[in-house]
Amino acid sequence: MEKKELEKKTRVLLALILGALIILFLRLGFLQLVKADEYRTLARQNHLRLTRLSAPRGEIFDRKGVRIVSNRPVYTISLTNLGLKESAQVVNYLAELLQGEKSFQGKTRAQIKTEIQAKITKFTKNREVEEKFPLGEPIKIARDITPQTIFKIEEQRLKLPGVVVDVEPERKYPYGDLLVPVAGYIGEINEHELAAHKDEGYYLKNLIGKEGLEKFYEPYLRGTPGARQVEVDALGRPVRDLGIKEAVPGNNLFLTIDAHLQRLTQDALAQGIKRALTAGYPKARAGAAVALSVYSGEILAMASYPAYDPNIFVGGIREKDWAEVNEKKALINRALSRYPPGSTFKMVTATAALESKKITGAYALNCTGYYKYKKDWKPHGRVDLRKALQVSCDVFFWTLGVLTGPEKMAYYAREYGLGEKTGVDLPGEEAGRVPNPAQKYEKWQKELVRIKKEIDQIRQENRSSRGKLADLEQKRSKIEWELKWREYDTLDMAIGQGDNYYSPLQLANYLAAMVNEGIVYRPYLVKKIVTPDGRLLRKVDPQEVRKVNASTQTLKIIKEGLHLTTLPPAGTAAGVFAGVPYKAGAKTGTAEVHGHDNHALILAFAPYEKPEIAVAVVIEYGGKGSGMAGPVARQILDGYFDLDKTKLTLAPEETGQSLADQPPAQNRPPELKPRKLTIQREVYQE
Repeated sequence: MEKKELEKKTRVLLALILGALIILFLRLGFLQLVKADEYRTLARQNHLRLTRLSAPRGEIFDRKGVRIVSNRPVYTISLTNLGLKESAQVVNYLAELLQGEKSFQGKTRAQIKTEIQAKITKFTKNREVEEKFPLGEPIKIARDITPQTIFKIEEQRLKLPGVVVDVEPERKYPYGDLLVPVAGYIGEINEHELAAHKDEGYYLKNLIGKEGLEKFYEPYLRGTPGARQVEVDALGRPVRDLGIKEAVPGNNLFLTIDAHLQRLTQDALAQGIKRALTAGYPKARAGAAVALSVYSGEILAMASYPAYDPNIFVGGIREKDWAEVNEKKALINRALSRYPPGSTFKMVTATAALESKKITGAYALNCTGYYKYKKDWKPHGRVDLRKALQVSCDVFFWTLGVLTGPEKMAYYAREYGLGEKTGVDLPGEEAGRVPNPAQKYEKWQKELVRIKKEIDQIRQENRSSRGKLADLEQKRSKIEWELKWREYDTLDMAIGQGDNYYSPLQLANYLAAMVNEGIVYRPYLVKKIVTPDGRLLRKVDPQEVRKVNASTQTLKIIKEGLHLTTLPPAGTAAGVFAGVPYKAGAKTGTAEVHGHDNHALILAFAPYEKPEIAVAVVIEYGGKGSGMAGPVARQILDGYFDLDKTKLTLAPEETGQSLADQPPAQNRPPELKPRKLTIQREVYQE
């Protein structure tokens, strides 16, 4: 019995062994025959490493071919992550060679060694980071290294295993703050940006557009990274270089901007702010100016003050520079920020009154300097619409506002594109706000809810805060009063006060639509995008957003009033435009700001007969529009008509040449040197 049981168990064991051997042989056959190619490929790849190579970003040119943003090649030093103690000797010797370099200015050999070691530690000790930067991946040690140091490294190559010398593109801004902050800047991608672009081939250490055109056109500008293939040994140490896949540069942007006019606009704005400070407006430290092509929406110049030199971001910004830029709020593009328009809104009120048939062009009244409880800045006598614009008569427009009502004024404000984003090809644009009864109710209702909650909380807690409770009850009564649209809201709205808020870009576009027979264009900055080899990738044509629902006669009357504004003796901008060789039109504005000096504004266009350019200028807390913003607009218009329009660099698709093939003189930006004229305004010449 026991013998039979033993034989049975033996057979079962042999069957299991035989089955296991069959499975093993089948698996070996599968791996040897079916999967052979796959594992052969994996085995080959196991001893190869790919190192990414940065692609040069596309360059940015003005409308005439002036290079505003470019690249320059710089030497970089990287240290391959060998994971060996022997690398300490390499670091020690490398620290000696790098003394005096820009990246380590003023640091001793010991300090440089510590800094390099810290970079290595950052990548090797943290497991999560180490997975992203495995053995064989170079760690960037320094950039913008002088050729002399590179020669020394190459001479001592045997003492520096794992040290990699590369030539990488670095962003260059040859004119410093020209077109800042419109052009924007670039920086290393952060974790939030990496998550947002995870499917687009970005990786840590990548540079990415942070603001302005650099950010908006990032997909076009970034280019395609290249790679270096390196053979490594079993420990992951580089053995030999197997070749390079060249990076593909990004596409080039050709802008609507005129670099000469841009320089002049920025300087004129800076001078205007300086004048305001000298004139006794201590908070006048910021502003914006925009110049548009009236019949296309092309942005010819866009200035925001204060600006900054974007070269400080190249290679990583210093803490001191970052603090200064933030303190001045220089990263804000004030041309896209909203401001109360003041009297520059009066053309909306005029349009609403004429189009609703509340008045005709012949309507007139006698301005005594008062309208009920409101006081004008001076008595103006008998005024019609044209003269009311010329002398900026508040009484006249208060009267029109009451006749017309807020809904009609709001309707025509939106017809002109106010209170909505223009759609400009830049990030960060603010929509602005058109006041109306519904908007006012919503605004104050939120505040009322907040106050009621605070009152209820005090009562529920039985706190002895009678004084505070009384104050809150008083605030609630005031807010309940404000929920309803009142006559003073209409009066404020009619002259651009109250809850009116628009950007300088919106105001310039509104003026352009008013004088180009009512066409609202989408403002834009990029005319065309060109590939690195000179092919036209994308061309941008003017885009009509809408036709303003206003008659030709209405627009003609308003335009005539704007022209009168520039004429003596009564025009509020007559002094600004005294002696100009062209006819212009303008509207000055002084926008009240509670607790501060007024903002100074002006809108201007020229020539009067066939307008080409529309300008908007805002100086924060700068006082009067005619006195402070006006001279800035005059300088911009004078500069526009003085520009040499015959010289420009032909675009690649027009010449049949790539940018690389064009003669150096064509690619070299002309020098923008100021010269003083007898009228004491700066213009720029080549």
